[in-house]
Amino acid sequence: MNRIGFGYDVHRLSEGRALWLGGIKIEHSVGLLGHSDADVLIHAICDALLGAANMRDIGYHFPDTAVETLDVDSKILLKKTIQLIATKGYRVGNIDATICAEQPKINPHIPAMQACMAAIIGISEDDISIKATTSERMGFVGREEGMAAYAVALIEKD
Repeated sequence: MNRIGFGYDVHRLSEGRALWLGGIKIEHSVGLLGHSDADVLIHAICDALLGAANMRDIGYHFPDTAVETLDVDSKILLKKTIQLIATKGYRVGNIDATICAEQPKINPHIPAMQACMAAIIGISEDDISIKATTSERMGFVGREEGMAAYAVALIEKD
């Protein structure tokens, strides 16, 4: 049996923070603010995977009030999410995600993000599609106040 899930996440941009997207550190003048490393892409993917398995959302499993998730590397959350969906007999089929940001340019970093997440999930890089877009200078993303990410995931029963 196959199931699909949708995920969405946003984080505010902030000075003095590293910018982590798709599990890799990207050099930029500001980073994303959050309880964890605020990797908006991984968070959206985790929500899509958990949603597909009908296992609620990332905040339910990894609350932003928990000491254990303070400043946690989101790659750890992704690995734990894969383990969670496996408890119901699911594995990842494929992921399709979009990052919405004005700056920095995301496209040069996509292959490294795919390689990083594929290794964690245990799937081919070809099974992780990452796209980047801007919001045409509109809204909080357009004003460079934050970034957003959207993800759809297909999970398959073993």
